[in-house]
Amino acid sequence: MQYTVEPLTQIDFGATGVKEVLQNVAFILSTPVYSCPMDRAFGWIPDLDSPINVAAATNEARMIQAIQVNEPRAIVEQVIIKGKPLDGNVKAIVRVEIDESI
Repeated sequence: MQYTVEPLTQIDFGATGVKEVLQNVAFILSTPVYSCPMDRAFGWIPDLDSPINVAAATNEARMIQAIQVNEPRAIVEQVIIKGKPLDGNVKAIVRVEIDESI
């Protein structure tokens, strides 16, 4: 089954199972590297200075890598970039499958 993950808006500290994995993916996407005090490598490094097409491809690859490293139960199927990059209004939506065998 495929799930859609959007940017994190609220944390459920009691989340378990699929809900926990989806929340973890949303948290990874919401966290730039170096911003987590006890784990500076957690998160992903957004590309902010490249041309729009290059930044979109780079950011997709970096998001996928961060999810693979930090939440191996989530298998990324698709990354969708929505918004208007020229207006600075962009958000990533990620579609994942959950590997419950891990």
